[in-house]
Amino acid sequence: MSTTAKPATAPHASGSHPSGIRKGEGFAGWLFTLPVILVLGVFLLIPVLMALWVSFSDWSGRGSPLSSGVNFVGLDNYADISTGGGLAERNFGISLRNNAWYVVLVVPLQTALSLLLAVLVSRRILRGRGFFRTAFYFPSVTSSVAITVLWLFLFSTNGVINAIIGWFGVNGPNWFNDPRGLVTLGLAGVGITTPPAALNDGSFLGVTWWEWLSGPSIAMFALILMAIFTTSGTFMLLFMASIQNIDPSLAEAAMMDGANGWQRFWRVTLPQLRPALFTVLTLGLIGCWQVFDQIYTGTQGAPGNTTLTPAYLSYQAGFQDQKWGNGAAIAFILFLIIIAFTVLQRWVLRDKAVSRRRVRAYAPKGTRT
Repeated sequence: MSTTAKPATAPHASGSHPSGIRKGEGFAGWLFTLPVILVLGVFLLIPVLMALWVSFSDWSGRGSPLSSGVNFVGLDNYADISTGGGLAERNFGISLRNNAWYVVLVVPLQTALSLLLAVLVSRRILRGRGFFRTAFYFPSVTSSVAITVLWLFLFSTNGVINAIIGWFGVNGPNWFNDPRGLVTLGLAGVGITTPPAALNDGSFLGVTWWEWLSGPSIAMFALILMAIFTTSGTFMLLFMASIQNIDPSLAEAAMMDGANGWQRFWRVTLPQLRPALFTVLTLGLIGCWQVFDQIYTGTQGAPGNTTLTPAYLSYQAGFQDQKWGNGAAIAFILFLIIIAFTVLQRWVLRDKAVSRRRVRAYAPKGTRT
């Protein structure tokens, strides 16, 4: 009678135990990331915490903000720019108004344009795709200072843009010196020149509701066009990478089902671009609320503070007016605004569960209840 002997299993050596391997990998991971953690801690986390302390103190800009002569003032700096009722509150309200219109126009327009460019340069029938990709992306890698100087030249009173507009018999505006709002200009064109009493009497952050709704100034609109021109190329690359990862069989199946080009894009391509769309919208939103270098190089808030932004106002309050507490408070309020809009955007673009009604509609007839 023969028996089959089972091979003996050797016990795990202490050094080859899976948990020991994981512990070693964890230690190695921390070891390799330690330099980055130290750099971020020294040059990012510590300065942020110090700036947070400055926003709650009366630091004058001289000496260390952690010295014994610096006093804790609580929320006084935040109250000065939000409920103080003076020039600081109004300037902060105007900067938020300007930046809000900037975000409302730039984010959707740059997203739509970058998606359109990505779809165009991803088509195989397009000749010279490499040239067009480079041409569309080139403004994104050009210095923002150089682009701003070029924009000031193009949109000057006697610049190229006004010369082109003049071909159609229209006198172009004095772009970077015109503080009039686009919405109020449009209303004036249809005869509405007097604001309603309800909008003119009420205010928020020292700015009347009529001023909030007046739209971006002509000067700010020129900067909006520049932002769309310089950022669409970068976001085009993100959409291109996502489009190239879409399985071609999905579009082929939709074509066999009789879907036209628009239906294939709306029902097949766009849902596959949800992760890229979230990234583009998030980066665009953050970048728009942080706009600074174009303002610093170009207009510095002029004309009439209609191009003033919170980022530039924070710099102005701290480095020019020596109100470091106010400048730091503006920066942290701007940080909270960015976080709030990012969370809201993530909630809007979240993956939604399929409703029971739609599930029943696609279920086999024999299984529907």
